[in-house]
Amino acid sequence: MSDGKVLAASHDGAYVIRFEGDVRLTLCTTIDDYFETMYQDPAFYSVWVDLCDAEGLDSTTLGLLAKLALTVKERFGFQPAIYSCNAGINRLVKSMGFQRLFELHEEVCDNPDDVAAVPMVPGSEEETRRKVIEAHRILMGLNATNRARFRDLLAALEGG
Repeated sequence: MSDGKVLAASHDGAYVIRFEGDVRLTLCTTIDDYFETMYQDPAFYSVWVDLCDAEGLDSTTLGLLAKLALTVKERFGFQPAIYSCNAGINRLVKSMGFQRLFELHEEVCDNPDDVAAVPMVPGSEEETRRKVIEAHRILMGLNATNRARFRDLLAALEGG
């Protein structure tokens, strides 16, 4: 698997975020900071997440995506969209309960040509730990399967 990358583009408040490669917790500060910047845009009105070039998503990344959906619904009143043409990624997001959070599209989206890499934001070890814990709490709150799946991991993270 190739190293993960986060790319993005926006136009007049419409955002496209593309994950490529194996997107892991090393990118959690980058992802979370970009989402926060996006929310501050006074013109913000839509967001699509393109997973067609994602090879893997770890649970922290999935938790941050769930946080995105919950925040967008609560603060802006709409559901973001996920586009994925990878059967394995589709199974993964559905297993997390994302069909309740996102408009899921199992197809390629029309991406803008001007997507650019989101600059890497290094997080301290403690900041990363906090984001990992938050992401897993969010996933656990989605359904009983996720609660059982991540209970031991969360206990270990919170104990450390």
